[in-house]
Amino acid sequence: MSASGYFEHVAYRGSKAPSKPSGRLSDEAVLAHIKASHAGSKGEYGWPRIWKELVTKGVRVGKDRIQKLMKLHGIKARGKRKYVVTTDSKHNLPIAPNLLDRNFQPEQPNAVWTGDITYIPTDEGWLYLAAVIDLHSRHVVGWSMAPHMQTSLVADALRMAWFRRHPGPGLIFHSDRGSQYCSQEFQAVLTGYGMRSSMSDRDNYWDNAPHRESVGLIESRPAAWMQV
Repeated sequence: MSASGYFEHVAYRGSKAPSKPSGRLSDEAVLAHIKASHAGSKGEYGWPRIWKELVTKGVRVGKDRIQKLMKLHGIKARGKRKYVVTTDSKHNLPIAPNLLDRNFQPEQPNAVWTGDITYIPTDEGWLYLAAVIDLHSRHVVGWSMAPHMQTSLVADALRMAWFRRHPGPGLIFHSDRGSQYCSQEFQAVLTGYGMRSSMSDRDNYWDNAPHRESVGLIESRPAAWMQV
């Protein structure tokens, strides 16, 4: 072959567009796409949304195949988070007056504390968290975690707060009207520490604001648990 003929052949071969792979994707390849989509949704996508996402990305695969592979490999959508009632105000226990009266900006620390209960889903079931917050600094000063919502949960959180801060007598502890806070056991702990119990008016959003803020702080700023 002449030199000119060789270079003409190279130029012709280089000008041809590479052929696109044809044929059906293997199950392994489709499964890899499924796992990537499922992980990207943090486990929230089921087969319909995963199929739509793959089609949007240009992966040509049928609905039935996606559903079959996900079932075969145990890949499914994570269940939606259920709502758990943490406040039982339907009881005959004594209710403390609302001493706080929406004064949510105390002038000094250890003057007003507020508490509430929230819940955390885990692989082994619900885990409940009680927290105590100093309204002056908005810092979590005490907390307790348990697989139940008994009075000991909120009492232990208050004990931690007292041992960390040692406030003087007269501190106002504000909460909702939940049975845990109204119980004789918890009220005895408050009295022993020289604290005064204050409770929100029933079904009043504004009165509930300070102790609901404690839940928002816990859920959005986990590092705040360690602030003093």
